[in-house]
Amino acid sequence: MSVSLPTTCRLRAPIWACTAAWALTLAGTAAAQTGQPSTEPATAAKVGEWTLSLSPFTQHWHEDPAHRHVYLAGLERSGPEGSFTGVSLFRNSFGQPAAYAYRGWQWQPWAAHPALYTKLSVGVIYGYLPPYNNKVPLNYHGFSPGLIPALGYRLGNRDAIQINLLGTAGIMLAYNHDL
Repeated sequence: MSVSLPTTCRLRAPIWACTAAWALTLAGTAAAQTGQPSTEPATAAKVGEWTLSLSPFTQHWHEDPAHRHVYLAGLERSGPEGSFTGVSLFRNSFGQPAAYAYRGWQWQPWAAHPALYTKLSVGVIYGYLPPYNNKVPLNYHGFSPGLIPALGYRLGNRDAIQINLLGTAGIMLAYNHDL
């Protein structure tokens, strides 16, 4: 499956327009894989299942000439009772290679909307080195704590889109696929 970000997103169009365009593209792609939209309720990953995460787009709250395009690829393994463990490799906002190792929890709090879910991950970020070491809190030699809340929408049994809140820095749009 090949999905590319609309050109307007690369030109820093309003985040809601980019998110909507990307979500519709992925929803159409997921439906096209089966030939029709799924009528089964969306479900979270089963215990021991792996999920691949890819992020092609990050929107910062404040523009900075030093900002670079952020790319992310991650892998999560689901655990019991909505828990998960994972690692993400990414190029940070300043073009430095970085990583995030984490543990987290997922909830589906809205019974009327079973495709919607929330996530919270807690872990260690590595990669914000001088001269950008002051861009994340409590950074010590490139290591800093991470706390990332997220809101997601399952597009079917194996695919989801997710918006990650990156503290005071911005938001990241991600695509998740259960392997």
